[in-house]
Amino acid sequence: MATLRAGAALGLALIGLVLASLSGSCHGALQVGFYNGKCRVSDVEAIVAGVVAARFSKDPTVAPALLRMQFHDCFVTGCDASILLDGKSSEKTAPPNLSVKGYDVIDSAKAAVEAICPGVVSCADIIVMATRDAVSLSGGGRYRVETGRKDGLVSLASNVDLPPPSISVNDSIAAFAQKGLTVSDMVLLLGGHTIGIAHCSLFQDRLYNYQNTGKPDPTMDPSLASALRSTCPNKQTNVDNIVNLDQDPLSSSIVDNSFYKQILARRGILQIDQEIALDRQTKDIVGAIAGRLDFSTRFGEAMVKLGTLQNGAPGEIRQSCRAINTARKLPTSKDKQRMGRTGWTRWSGDPRALSIQKRGSSD
Repeated sequence: MATLRAGAALGLALIGLVLASLSGSCHGALQVGFYNGKCRVSDVEAIVAGVVAARFSKDPTVAPALLRMQFHDCFVTGCDASILLDGKSSEKTAPPNLSVKGYDVIDSAKAAVEAICPGVVSCADIIVMATRDAVSLSGGGRYRVETGRKDGLVSLASNVDLPPPSISVNDSIAAFAQKGLTVSDMVLLLGGHTIGIAHCSLFQDRLYNYQNTGKPDPTMDPSLASALRSTCPNKQTNVDNIVNLDQDPLSSSIVDNSFYKQILARRGILQIDQEIALDRQTKDIVGAIAGRLDFSTRFGEAMVKLGTLQNGAPGEIRQSCRAINTARKLPTSKDKQRMGRTGWTRWSGDPRALSIQKRGSSD
């Protein structure tokens, strides 16, 4: 009898585990094809892809814009579309995000899916799907994305702590490790720079006064430094020009491994890009990627892993990607711990709009 009871208990436990895995939490388990059958016969991913393709045909720079948006969203409080929320103190207002573009593409994709399948598809998933589509249109592989995310309820500029372009390899490895990403993941995700651009202000010190030496960065190819000085003059102007991060003109708009070949030739633009080709912890990884033909596959795998970053906080399916749906109850103490913030007491301003303010702060 005891054996039967134990067997029954084990069976119930296993059933419970299965049900738990199926129901999931608010940010439950992600899966490929999450929306299959949830919008009748409509293919959600195809709808998003159509919007992105229409925009890409007019402006291919939407691809690096969306890549950057996904990284800036996922690397802060997980892939919760918190970067999309408007507000005077939302993530959009943080200095690293002031130049983020592509919000209108996400708005268009959201409108398209809402028209066919209202209240089902999250903005967080749309960012991930749209980025995948843009990568594919730029010559990269069409990797399979996992979906099933909820949209976050909190967006604070103070949460934004992104690795700067001048970060050291050691510090960059540590920052990625805090998110559960490996050294290889880091090097592969930096490969998004294969279609990226940078403003002169982000690397101008490398051209004129590297580490206050009064000289250019000795790790940069002198011929490249000379060419860049004509684009990025050493004088105060209101113009902050841009250059391609992949210095191969035949490949700067294509997702491939050319970026790695360029940094091996000391033709990296950003300091961190050049350093991963020189540092003993990363140079072998860079060399392997440059010498193989599977970058698109491996980059897609790294993007999927980036897309799994979640914070476990409550979420919703927003009606508009720019605002939470309604005024909500205040976060619980567990929510505060999950978000890494304490002392939140009330919604500020328009309860649909943006953020939460700290106790004692002014309106």
